[in-house]
Amino acid sequence: MRPLRLIKRAIRTVAPPVLFLSLTGYFGWNALHGAHGIRAYQDQLVLQQQAIQSQQDAKDEQAVWHRRVLALKEKALDADILDERSRAMLNLTRNGDIVVPYGPHDKLF
Repeated sequence: MRPLRLIKRAIRTVAPPVLFLSLTGYFGWNALHGAHGIRAYQDQLVLQQQAIQSQQDAKDEQAVWHRRVLALKEKALDADILDERSRAMLNLTRNGDIVVPYGPHDKLF
């Protein structure tokens, strides 16, 4: 009877600390690796920084396009410059225009 009583006493002595240590380990592991743990939080911070950078890039591109659209308004366009640029791009001239040839490496624009 004595050995059985010693085994029961050992189990009663060891079981609660083992249970609480295993629960502590489980919750500690989840705090680090779980869906809402520290590593998931770090991943979310990285995604947030990428989203902020993408938003800033989009705002910069929007500003560029806004300036381009403003430049297309009637008051901003000079008819002579527009005519000159269109003729240069299309490689066309009018009668009476003076043509100055440039070398292949000398670009006007």
